[in-house]
Parts: sequence; C-alpha cells; structure tokens
Amino acid sequence: MNNGFDLNGLLGGNAVWLAIAVFIVVCIFLGVRVVPQSEKHVVERFGRLRSVLGPGLNFVVPFLDRIAHKVSILERQLPTAQQDAITTDNALVKVETSVFYRITEPEKTVYRIRDVDGAIATTVAGIVRSEIGKMELDQVQSNRAEVAANVREQVRLLVDDWGIEVTRAEILDVNLDEATRAAMLQQLNAERARRAQVTEAEGKKRAVELNADAELYAAEQESKARRVLADAEAYATSTIAMAIKENGIEAAQYQVALKQVEALTAVGQGAGKQTIIVPAQALDAFGDAFKMLKGRS
Repeated sequence: MNNGFDLNGLLGGNAVWLAIAVFIVVCIFLGVRVVPQSEKHVVERFGRLRSVLGPGLNFVVPFLDRIAHKVSILERQLPTAQQDAITTDNALVKVETSVFYRITEPEKTVYRIRDVDGAIATTVAGIVRSEIGKMELDQVQSNRAEVAANVREQVRLLVDDWGIEVTRAEILDVNLDEATRAAMLQQLNAERARRAQVTEAEGKKRAVELNADAELYAAEQESKARRVLADAEAYATSTIAMAIKENGIEAAQYQVALKQVEALTAVGQGAGKQTIIVPAQALDAFGDAFKMLKGRS
C-alpha cells in the first residue's frame, strides 16, 4: 500500500509540474506578439484600448490583453471617382479625382470612423465641388494643379482626427456635358473667325501704311532733287551775274553765243538729217563764240 501511495503521489506531483510548464509555455506564446512591418495592432483589455503594437517583437498580458484590430499602414488608393460641379459661369463639369492615403494612428481610425474609404470619398467630393464653384471654367482648365493642391490640403485637415494622412489628391480630368461642349465649340469657332478678320484688317492697314510711307519717301526724294536743281540753277545764275558784273556785256554775249552753238550741235545730231541749212545769224554766232573763246583763253 505504501508503495502504491508513493507512486500515485509522484505521478500527481509530476502532473502538476507538467501543467505548470504547459501554462507557462501557453502564457509565453500568448504574451509574445510579432507584428509585420506593414501593420499595426490595436490591443484591448476588457473592451478598452490598451496600446498599439508597432512592427517587431511585442509583449502583452496573456488572458487579459487581446489583439482587437490588425490595421495595415500601407498606402491605399481610393477607386477613381467622378463628381459633378458647377463653375461660377454656370458650366456643368464632371471632375475625375484620385486619392491616396495611409493610416498613421490606427487607434483613432478604428474607434472614430467605420467606413474609412466612404468617408474620405465623401469629403473629397464636397471639397472638389466647393473649389470648382469658386472658379470659372477657363480657370478650372488652366489651374488644375492649384485646385488639386487646395483639395489635398483641405482633405488633410479634415481627416486628421481620423488618424489618416492623405498623401496625394489628383484631378485626373475635367469633362464637360454635351450642351456645354457644343456651346464652347461654337464660341471657339466664332473666336477663330474674329481673329482671322482682325488679322486681315491689320494686314490691310499695314499695307496702306507701307504704301503711304513709300509715297512720302518718293515725295521727299523728289523734293530733295528739286532743291538740288534749284540750288544748281541759282549757283549758275549767280555765277553768270558775277561774270557780267566783272566782264560787262561780253560775258552775256558769250553765254548767248554758247547757247546758240549748243542748239546747232543738237540739231546736227538728229537722226536722218544729212544736210543742215545754217542761217547767217548762226554763222555769226559761231564766229562770235570763237572770238570770245580766243579772247578768254
């Protein structure tokens, strides 16, 4: 009996130690948590937030703490969405947006918002409509980057309480409805026709200006030529007058005789004139001219 009692006690003692060892192993297994680099784990104790486990090796209290949420911290992209908006000049546009975000504080995200994607999409749609409503259609087309920057900044401020960081918010495209597109096409054609008319009118104006400049230049050149001729005649007249003053009547007779000789020479150079009848006065003119030339020499 004693031997049996001792065996049972020994077996009972080993079972206790074995149970304790198993309990310790289970506690270690439950207390050690390895979190992947792309995740954060939210720990709860009795239903309340206890801590947030970052990537790597972490420890929790077994049977008291539990991993309530495993949240990915990778960057996410919302599905491309389209929002209708009306500009200040009453043009209806469809704005296509794309948003990228990531969760930075999971304890805020899991306890403050249920549908993260839906909340961000609704926020972006409202901000896009507000921004487009402040601008005219031409400004929306030309300032797309500025609109995207304003949307991104306002979304960032609004989703900060949700533990979310908006990394990118892009305006992919701005489309017009058919009525607005047709009106813009008609306006564009009218603008092209107006520019063509303006260009044609400017060309005609330039041609008239150039023609007037050419006529003015010709008139100026003709006026200069007349002034030069007048100056030459005045100089010749003054020279003859000076000669008459110095030499008396002989200088005048010399000039008259010289003119007669030049006239006869011109007549002799005419085509088809083989015989020239020279009046007696012409012979006298020749003689007078030669006498004066000899006298002047």
